[in-house]
Amino acid sequence: MLAGRRILITRSADRAQPLADALGDRGAEPLVLPLIDFEQARDQSELDTGLDRLSAGGFDWLVISSITTVRVLLEKAAGRGLAIAELLPAGTKVATIGHSSRQVLESVGLVVDLAPTDVQSAEGLLQVWEPASSRVFLPQADIAATRLREGLAAKGADVTAVVAYHTVDYPAREEVRVTAEVPAAVVNSDAVHSTRVIAAVLEPADARKAIDAGTVDAVVAASPSAARRIAALFPSLGTCRFIAIGRPTAAEASRLHLTVAATAKEPTPDGIVAALESVFANEGNPQ
Repeated sequence: MLAGRRILITRSADRAQPLADALGDRGAEPLVLPLIDFEQARDQSELDTGLDRLSAGGFDWLVISSITTVRVLLEKAAGRGLAIAELLPAGTKVATIGHSSRQVLESVGLVVDLAPTDVQSAEGLLQVWEPASSRVFLPQADIAATRLREGLAAKGADVTAVVAYHTVDYPAREEVRVTAEVPAAVVNSDAVHSTRVIAAVLEPADARKAIDAGTVDAVVAASPSAARRIAALFPSLGTCRFIAIGRPTAAEASRLHLTVAATAKEPTPDGIVAALESVFANEGNPQ
């Protein structure tokens, strides 16, 4: 179903590799267009104060809503000469937004006490969060939507939300770029890849020419911010299908009047491949 299809992945080359490998195994041609990157918080004091309070037992819950937050916490822990698990005292619980983020957290030594299994998003976490008085530490991106913070507060939590990192256009400034990585095995597809794919990295102008020419079959957006960049760069996607990594990305794309061809049920390479296969199932392979 994917043989011969050209799929544009809007991530940096290193972060796109697991999906590129999964696509290559199915005969597709992955292309990479880096759109967004991540920088350390410009004001470190709020994050450091929050981490000090976390380590001192001042929070009942640490809520992590993105893998980039994990990368930031890895950097902060290393700067203190600690493993990430040592930032949390006994009794402080950890919540996250889905299966993939649970895997990432467990891979770096954290025990996850709560994560949704159905709707894997902030909304899914709110659905399984029990109303109670609790103290919650919520480090997030500077552009994170307020729905998680407000939803937790509505359920009785005293939420301390801080900026953990800034989402910026690619590339980030090297001196403040978030560089810590989670274990590669966690973000890779469960499949054993026959070969490592070297995907072509495009400039925005080249990607636009290819989309305008109708030679890109689908573009994959991994976040709402990526959807916004796609909408800004490409006035029309033409025959190129827009694939969202999850519901928040799909919702943002719809708000921007981008037609969402499919939404991955799980934010993993295998989930994205399945979404792509569902789109092309009845079309046959390109000539």
